Amino acid sequence: MSVRPWRDIARRPSRQIMVGNVAVGGDAPVTVQTMTNTITADVKATIDQIRRCEEAGADIIRVSCPDEASTAALKQIVRAAHVPIVADIHFHYKRALEAADAGAACLRINPGNIGSDDRVREVVNAAKANGCAIRIGVNAGSLERDLLEKYGEPCPEALVESALDHIRLLEDHDFREYKVAVKASDVFLAVAAYQQLAEAVDCPLHLGITEAGGLRGGTVKSAIGIGALLWFGMGDTIRVSLSAEPEEEVRVGFEILKGLGIRNRGVRVVSCPSCARQGFDVIRTVQTLEERLQHIRTPMSLSVLGCVVNGPGEARETDIGITGGGNGKHMVYLSGVTDHHVRDDDMVEHIVRLVEAKAAEIEAARVAADAAGLIGVAAE
Repeated sequence: MSVRPWRDIARRPSRQIMVGNVAVGGDAPVTVQTMTNTITADVKATIDQIRRCEEAGADIIRVSCPDEASTAALKQIVRAAHVPIVADIHFHYKRALEAADAGAACLRINPGNIGSDDRVREVVNAAKANGCAIRIGVNAGSLERDLLEKYGEPCPEALVESALDHIRLLEDHDFREYKVAVKASDVFLAVAAYQQLAEAVDCPLHLGITEAGGLRGGTVKSAIGIGALLWFGMGDTIRVSLSAEPEEEVRVGFEILKGLGIRNRGVRVVSCPSCARQGFDVIRTVQTLEERLQHIRTPMSLSVLGCVVNGPGEARETDIGITGGGNGKHMVYLSGVTDHHVRDDDMVEHIVRLVEAKAAEIEAARVAADAAGLIGVAAE
């Protein structure tokens, strides 16, 4: 237990699988996924979008493979990507076979939807032969007819029963390299289904609130649902589903993880909502800084407070801080200590330079520590 036990999250034990070179489950970091929305057969457009998602921090990226042209393009896409690629398959088992042969790291497929047991066996054999994982993706909007008739409507029990049915089909063929999602657009339904599933299985869980909405509404719903599950220790990989560009899904996913202290990537901004006491335009300043600092991947914290009421206190807890003062002159804090002043006209550029310098300092220290560790190992 830490010195701040109210921050501790006891993570649900799960088996670990590999999606390409990325570990999912067990003690591996919670990963962030997204999905391209280009026509997969348009290789250039798809790779360009994948590159933007990679730059935003995506650990795993999914592409839809609805037809043979998509799986034909997949080989080039996989080769160009720097992260594992998941092939999204629904009813056409041959697309799964083609995607596995094309180098997909994982197949998103529900075994019960692809036909006979022979077809399931073919897909499992292709996955085994190519080192593919499988993601079972149950969705409240596409539940099997018999389960809807049995339960009357999508409910947690129906989603979990569907997931267990699909799991059984894989395990009957001695396949256990799978993870499972039980998604719904209803936050309550999704959370309850994941809670029930977490008690029934030991496989990694892929979290998501499906069809969550646009950038603002979908972010809120996802933060509530995914955040609640993560807070209680459930979830090994997440995908925030937004009607927005996929790189935005990645950024929101990392913000959820950062908010819970599960993973830290880039600059965590602490800022006030602003009021009449502000010494500078906090809202516009934060918007500009968040945009300007997207390229920073080093975990660090920045406080931007408009006045001295809470500013000094927040600055003591962050790597870099700025607190609004009078006459266009503001106090800058470094490592929690008051250091110098900056004026309005140079404030944003000054803060960007400080953050970049701090990130370089942190990275240099990390490289030195790693080198010292290697030297120590060699000496032993």
